[in-house]
Amino acid sequence: MSENWNKATKMVHGGTRRSQYNEVSEAIFLTQGFVYETAEQAEARFIDTGPDEFIYARYGNPTVAMFEDRIALLEGAEDAFATASGMAAVNGALCAQLKAGDHIVSAKALFGSCLYILENVLANFGVEVTLVDGTDLDQWRAAVRPDTKAVFFESMSNPTLEVIDIAAVAEIAHGVGATVVVDNVFSTPVFSNAIAQGADVVIYSATKHIDGQGRALGGVVLGTKDFIRGTLEPYMKHTGGSLSPFNAWVLLKGLETISLRVNAQAESALKIATALDGHAALARTIYPGLPGHAQNALVQRQLGGKGGTVLSLDLIGGKEAAFKFLNAMTIPVISNNLGDAKSIATHPATTTHQRLPEDQKVELGITPGLVRFSVGLEDADDLIADLQQALKAAQS
Repeated sequence: MSENWNKATKMVHGGTRRSQYNEVSEAIFLTQGFVYETAEQAEARFIDTGPDEFIYARYGNPTVAMFEDRIALLEGAEDAFATASGMAAVNGALCAQLKAGDHIVSAKALFGSCLYILENVLANFGVEVTLVDGTDLDQWRAAVRPDTKAVFFESMSNPTLEVIDIAAVAEIAHGVGATVVVDNVFSTPVFSNAIAQGADVVIYSATKHIDGQGRALGGVVLGTKDFIRGTLEPYMKHTGGSLSPFNAWVLLKGLETISLRVNAQAESALKIATALDGHAALARTIYPGLPGHAQNALVQRQLGGKGGTVLSLDLIGGKEAAFKFLNAMTIPVISNNLGDAKSIATHPATTTHQRLPEDQKVELGITPGLVRFSVGLEDADDLIADLQQALKAAQS
């Protein structure tokens, strides 16, 4: 029956497991192990663990399982594995399926740590990595080969907010039998239907919109049962990247309100981007929901017209102007998270992407003046007024 519910209902009730006490709020099972009534039962469980049977918290936990079931129901995936962080999810989803000699094609516009996984971790272990402009389908066609094992991209890139055509890239990748792995953080599970559009594996940093209140680290990988339990789970449970029960409970609470939050944030983001677009202090206002964005037509088709909760502002005057702008804000905070109830601004060139060589920053459009702005739940008019006075200060 739950498969037929709409998203808002799934996010409140999906995957609930109640104990003998019939609690309203999901229980937190803060235990690292589980007791067996007999030695025979322990033996049987290690041979074949049932859906409501658990061995060790690194392998699974009832609270974590509730989170996995709920997010899988929301995403339309067969199964999910919750991880300690978003980067644990990226690392697990890629490393679990790749080995020395394999080939992966990836979009080059990625979060700095994702690039590290590709260029350092995978490359150092003998995986051949090819980077392409993710918005250029001809580059994907030229890069994939009969031996390509996987493709990887952020459906909306961090921090320049390029939107990649999931269905088109999936068609190219599936033509050579490659697995399509999509980091879907900026698109959110509310606005995106990545699996329906052709993704085989979907990754979220649950630290972002799923928690949404800056409380806990977490991640999740979603896909087919064969991939999650056959390929990913053995890697994750032996390398230790599992989610803690307490954080799983926090994320369950976040899922109850995620639709309300991200819809309100996206509405404010569009209002703010519209108000600031063309400002004399700005070289660019980047927001996928603006009609002038290069992939706006794709946003209408792939995300139901929702441009997401993040915009980027490229200030004239480079780093000096960007720092003046950041320091003049009074409502948003300067930090490096996103998807939070509080508006957050960061300077990617000196923080999240600081390790990239300058020529790579230039190629990716991460200029000295670029500021990434994650829109929170404050009043949009208050944010507009504050950002406008901060832009004025940046011009002084």
